[in-house]
Amino acid sequence: MLKKAFFILQLLPLLLKAQSDLYPIQDYFGGGIGYSPMYITLDSIPGASMMSSLGLNTSNFDNPFIVHGGEGFTHIAGRWRLGGYAGLGSSRISNIMDVYFYQETNDSLGIQLPTSILDPNSDKIVQYEGSFRPTVSAKFSFTLGAIILEYVVPVFRDLEISGGALMGVGRINVSIDQHAGDAQWNNLFANMYGTVANGVVYYNVDSSYTPTEADSIISSMQGTVLAPVIGYGGLTDLSGTFFNFQPYIAVKWQIMDRMGLRLSLGYNQGTIGPGEWYLNDRKPIADSPKSSLQGLTIRTMFYFGL
Repeated sequence: MLKKAFFILQLLPLLLKAQSDLYPIQDYFGGGIGYSPMYITLDSIPGASMMSSLGLNTSNFDNPFIVHGGEGFTHIAGRWRLGGYAGLGSSRISNIMDVYFYQETNDSLGIQLPTSILDPNSDKIVQYEGSFRPTVSAKFSFTLGAIILEYVVPVFRDLEISGGALMGVGRINVSIDQHAGDAQWNNLFANMYGTVANGVVYYNVDSSYTPTEADSIISSMQGTVLAPVIGYGGLTDLSGTFFNFQPYIAVKWQIMDRMGLRLSLGYNQGTIGPGEWYLNDRKPIADSPKSSLQGLTIRTMFYFGL
């Protein structure tokens, strides 16, 4: 029995050494590049609490949210490693709703639904029976470009643990599309406010009005926002740019001479300040609230290199 125990104790170090050589004492230089998807369990999506008023169920957004990206790294000195990351992810939800015509016919505020067919206290409500029911959709997109700085703790030549931070610029886009009917290519390039000629838009006033009525309508529209007269629908794009910070720990395993796997666990944090949202990339929204993009992240990487 003692001989067997002695034999096993002598054999165990040889087996461990056969699995992988110890990490060399001298400085190690190398690098790698590969595909690195990031999975984020977001605490919330900016604007999601207000999307229910559009008829959308925000719980249908992807969870975890996936950012498809690429990552590269290189050793710069000793056990310090420098790298970069760039990725883009998006998720979309949509809904087609039933429509009812509604007319206020009583003194009560709000929509009074009938409790029976002959209910005299309800408002006038008639169902729309056409085929052009409105469609509403929302798309959430996240773009990230960042640098990576980390410190490496080697275990074996082929296995190491590291800790660091991913720091860079993030951008959020929230697009809301509302339309009815089918999209037609030519109509998508039509001016929504009228006919364009010689660089001028001619806004049409219904020909059924008398000249006096037309003058009154034109006067009432002076200084007001003109309503679109044609068009397929409306698209609202909200965007915000912010500094993104993500501390993490990672495990890297070199499975072949020039190929390996890497797994990172971290926490993402980014904040868009009040009034820093933009409409259609150009118009600031002064009363926009503070918004955060934060949550637990898992980043996997299949890389080529050392």
